[in-house]
Amino acid sequence: MRAVFSVIFFLLILALILCAVFARRSHKPIGQSLSILCASLIFPVLGNLILVISRNELLSFIGSHVYVIGMDLMAFSLIDFTMAYCNVSWRRNWKSYLVYTLLTVDIIQVFLNPFFGHVFAIKPTMVEGSAYYQLVPFLGLTYHRIAVYATVLISIIMLLAKSIRVPRIYAEKYYVILLTLLLAAAWQTYYIVAQIPIDRSMVGIGAFGIILFYVSLIYRPFRVLDKMLANVASKLPEAIFFFDTNKNCIWANEHGLKLVQLEEESVEKAPSLLSEMFNDFNKQEPEWTSKAVIGSGQSAKYYTLKKQNLTDAKGSVIGSFFSIQDNTEIERQLQQDIYNASHDRLTGLLNKDALFQEIRETVRRESTTPYWIAYFDIKDFKIINDIFGKEMGDFVLQKIAKWLRVHSSSNWIFGRLTGDAFGICFPSNEPNVRMVEQQISKFVLSNGSVDHNILIHVGLYKITDPDIDVSIMFDRAHVALNTVKGEFNRHVAIYNDMMRNQVLWDQKISAQLEKAIKERQLQPYLQPIVDHHGKIIGSEALVRWIHPEEGFLPPIKFIPVFERNGMIAEVDKYIWRRACEILASWTGDKSKLFISINISPKDFYFMDVYSEITALVKEYGIEPSRLRVEITESVMMTDIENRIAILNNFRESGFIVEMDDFGSGYSSLNQLKDMPLDGLKIDMKFLSSAINNERSETILRYVVRMSKELGLFSLTEGVETKEQYNMLNEMGCNLFQGYYFAKPIPLDEFEKLIA
Repeated sequence: MRAVFSVIFFLLILALILCAVFARRSHKPIGQSLSILCASLIFPVLGNLILVISRNELLSFIGSHVYVIGMDLMAFSLIDFTMAYCNVSWRRNWKSYLVYTLLTVDIIQVFLNPFFGHVFAIKPTMVEGSAYYQLVPFLGLTYHRIAVYATVLISIIMLLAKSIRVPRIYAEKYYVILLTLLLAAAWQTYYIVAQIPIDRSMVGIGAFGIILFYVSLIYRPFRVLDKMLANVASKLPEAIFFFDTNKNCIWANEHGLKLVQLEEESVEKAPSLLSEMFNDFNKQEPEWTSKAVIGSGQSAKYYTLKKQNLTDAKGSVIGSFFSIQDNTEIERQLQQDIYNASHDRLTGLLNKDALFQEIRETVRRESTTPYWIAYFDIKDFKIINDIFGKEMGDFVLQKIAKWLRVHSSSNWIFGRLTGDAFGICFPSNEPNVRMVEQQISKFVLSNGSVDHNILIHVGLYKITDPDIDVSIMFDRAHVALNTVKGEFNRHVAIYNDMMRNQVLWDQKISAQLEKAIKERQLQPYLQPIVDHHGKIIGSEALVRWIHPEEGFLPPIKFIPVFERNGMIAEVDKYIWRRACEILASWTGDKSKLFISINISPKDFYFMDVYSEITALVKEYGIEPSRLRVEITESVMMTDIENRIAILNNFRESGFIVEMDDFGSGYSSLNQLKDMPLDGLKIDMKFLSSAINNERSETILRYVVRMSKELGLFSLTEGVETKEQYNMLNEMGCNLFQGYYFAKPIPLDEFEKLIA
């Protein structure tokens, strides 16, 4: 028996050494603690090996000390390993240090046993005809056993607590170690109580170390893995089906069962149901991926199907799995994103880019079909927003979009271009302009509380070359629209060569303006202004263009162009400067003359009018009263408070401010009460019907009288006959201007006229 246990203990020591070495080389975090524990287990087994093979008292005494101290080392490393394995938070605080102190004191007192004999002694007993030495316990050995068992008990409690707290699938590895430790401790306890020669419990100690090594580093809990993989597969968003080599369905996850509306026990019916749902399911290829759509419209479902084979370690096919991913939400979001990228959010119509693209493709694809482009917008849409609010403006746009859908044909292409502008492309030999006029001239919208008469203008362009950029097509339609934009009785215009020539002309003279100003091709023509005695007291500066190629250009040829594109501001600044130059050059009697300059409504958008004019007056050193400022009532159509403040600044600085073309608009009387003015310039249209027209003459008389009672001087322009002059003089008009006295003339002729 002694020989058998000698071999067993030797093999256990060898196995523990190997476990310690391999554990130390492991990259797992627990490897270091496990290596120390396996190494510490060698000592109690080694001590008992010495006792088994020893035949004398001294060697047995040494073996007994190796065994007892080895149990302390084992307790040390066991508590350290357990705290690491169970991830105990107090691994390095006073609780762990208390245990370490308890064991350290025990090791010290065991080392002192040879000197004091307080721990144990040994006594011989006969085993197989020879002496075998057993321990005779004293008080110190009792302390030793308390310290070791307390440490083992703490480890058991930690393992038990951890196995309870962790999920059940992870508890297995803790249960194995806990059970092995309990068996080893119970076996050791039995040996101590029974006092049987040869400590057979060392087999349990060695086995504990080997099992610990296997469970901690090598063992892969396949049952745990199976459960984890099953849980993972069950929680996947895809529907998963597993098939054996005979194509029988053996398992499906929750989403798969829900898709085919089966219970788990009826999973074998899945193949037939999948075959009915997806045509691709019966593909013969071993592995494939495809997409499928079930249903149509808003209820359509979109899926990605994938089949893959499953193989074992040798590469043999052991089955297959079929995954079905529901991409409905992603596909719908993608379709929504595509829709949003190509459609206007407010009206639901095609946006500008999508409209241009579709028109481009259509007219090139159907090049033999005549197509027209229509550009239309809402007159004074900003006023609708200002008066009724943005909600009403949005309502109007939505109603127009609805009107387009109702009145359009299936082969029309239409969309929203900008804020209040819409575009249409439609096939036709000739559009029915009269019908379009009738439809859009009676466009009334109601939101339940407000009825609004919407005025729409349309520009039409016939596509003659499908390769022309669509933006140019709409530009030409827009050019046509601009010709009727200011009209109330005519709403539709068709683009023609005359409009094209006008656009080319506009571009030409706009490009030449900078050079014309630099070379002084633009000239201020002065039209005399006389008093009631017929004496010239001033003039109005009016621009004329002496073109090097076109010759004399009347204002009607270029002023409207510059009014449209905003370049009128550059023209006005130039004429203001020339007027100041002329005033600064006049001496003698001419130094008493004034010049009136015109301010366009658009000047206020492109510059600080007050600062610009006052700077010129200072630069040329002239009296502000000699540079009179003429504004039209349209200046006051927007930003009224700011414009009134600007006019007040002019008057406070010594300028004389006149309202030009009084009576030509609809709001002159309304604005007259608020506007800071010095004089009224009565529109010549008033005068043209005053002669031999009693009502017109009465109105004219009252306007002159009203200006006098308001403290304003009156100036009538457009006086062409002596009869008109006498009548106005008799009415009390202060100043006069017109062809009866002189037409606008160059500076040198004006100065000769004065002389």
